Parts: sequence; structure tokens; C-alpha cells
Amino acid sequence: MVFPPKGQSQHGAADYVQFREYLEKTSGILLGDNKNYLIDSRLRKLLKDNNIDSLSMLIKEIDKPGNRLRQQVIDAMTTNETLWFRDKHPFDFLQNEVLPELANKPGDISVWCAACSTGQEPYSISICTEELAKRNANFSRKNLRIVATDLSARVLAQAKSGVYEALALKRGMSDQRLNQFFADDGNGLWHIKPEIQRRITFKPINLKDNFINIGKFDIVFCRNVLIYFSNDLQKQILNNIHRVLKPGGYLFLGGSETPKGLNDLFEIHYYKPGVVYCQKSG
Repeated sequence: MVFPPKGQSQHGAADYVQFREYLEKTSGILLGDNKNYLIDSRLRKLLKDNNIDSLSMLIKEIDKPGNRLRQQVIDAMTTNETLWFRDKHPFDFLQNEVLPELANKPGDISVWCAACSTGQEPYSISICTEELAKRNANFSRKNLRIVATDLSARVLAQAKSGVYEALALKRGMSDQRLNQFFADDGNGLWHIKPEIQRRITFKPINLKDNFINIGKFDIVFCRNVLIYFSNDLQKQILNNIHRVLKPGGYLFLGGSETPKGLNDLFEIHYYKPGVVYCQKSG
């Protein structure tokens, strides 16, 4: 099989349409007509390695029961842009306002980190928790659990390992936190410490599926992922999140995410410089 130079495509227009429809059906990811280059760049090696000539042939292969290519395609097409304490202010508000408030209420505290990618977000939440426990006696007595989920098996495996290269840790992690919450193995890799890792359970979840049996949560982080879905799927996901939040629970979205239907389900609470959404009961 001969592949064209990068920047050129061996696929026909119908192939792209068929693949985009298949991707949306299986994962919820919505790609526009101008994203054909993204399909080419992310699937080029996979197609070549498996001697597959076209996207239509790829769809036939991954539709076969138990075919390993399906997960590989999802892994390749999933955007996993992330960093530690992304945007900073949601984590400051979580640590200084939300968690202390929950510390004064009965029961344990539960957090769901949806679309957790390679683990930076749930580990950032756990670090905030550890820091708060050292200065807040009420909170130190609380049991806090974090459920972290993602569609991609590859990034979940990376997240669960809790091992990061120094370059990845430079993206948002301060030297103080690095030295306090990670251990250097001497070979350029840093391991998250057990007291940070133990709070987190990693699970595979596709947000387009019915996930309401995942449990009930005081806090949901679903940041910078809804933008990849259609309006209808965004509404479906928000309805399901509303159902898994405890009364008055908090939802954190990405700074650029204001999906339709939010006001029907959540009350907006402003804090400088961001917003958080509180579950409306009834």
C-alpha cells in the first residue's frame, strides 16, 4: 500500500463522511468537514500498520465483534490536551470554598472527574485535598473519594500508573508541590505518592452512554470536553450529570463551555474569575 505525502489524502469525500458519522455514533466526538486533516494525521500509522487502504475498510474491520482496532481508533481520535491545575482558579475555589463547606456537612465527600485524560486533573484535586486536610481539622476527618473516568483505555492506563516525565510535570506543577507529592526515581520519571493516589479509582466510561449508575457525587469536574460533542449530546450528558449530583452539588465546566440547557438544571454561582454550577433540585 502506497501512502501519499503528508498533507495529501488517499481517501474520498464519502469515506470521511462515513468515518465522521461512525466516530460520532460510537464515541460522541463531533468532527466538522474541515477536520479531515486531523483524521489523516491521527490514523495514518494505524492504517499503515494494519494494511488498511481506506476509512470505509477500517469501519468494516472495527465493526467486527471483539476487534482490537476499535479501541485503538478511539485512542487515536481522542484529544488528550491537559495540564496540572488547569486554569488554577477552579482548584483554588474548590480548596478554599467548596471543600471547607462540605467539611461541615455530614457524610463522606465524593468527586467525579469526567474525561480525566492522563490523570493530571484528578491528581490535582487529590493534592488540593491533601493540602486542605493539613490545615482544616474538620476536613481532615473526612473520607474523600475521587472517581476518574475516560473513554480512552490508553490514557487511563497512563493515569492509573501515576508516573510522569519531568517535561509533563512542567505544565502547571510548581516545584514545591512536585517535591512534596512526587518521588523522583532518578531516571527522569516522577511517581505520584501513595497518599495522593489512594483516593482515586479509575474507570472507563463513555459519556454518550447512560452513566447514571456510577454513583452519587458532591462535585463533578467535566471540563473542556463538552465542546467536542453535538448540542443534543451535550444536553443528554448534562441531564445525566444532574442526576448523579447530590442536592446542591457542584459542577465545574471549562471556561469556554456554556452549553444550552444549563440554566434549566443548574444555578450559576459566580466567583472571581470563574463560575461554578449548582444542582437545582426537583
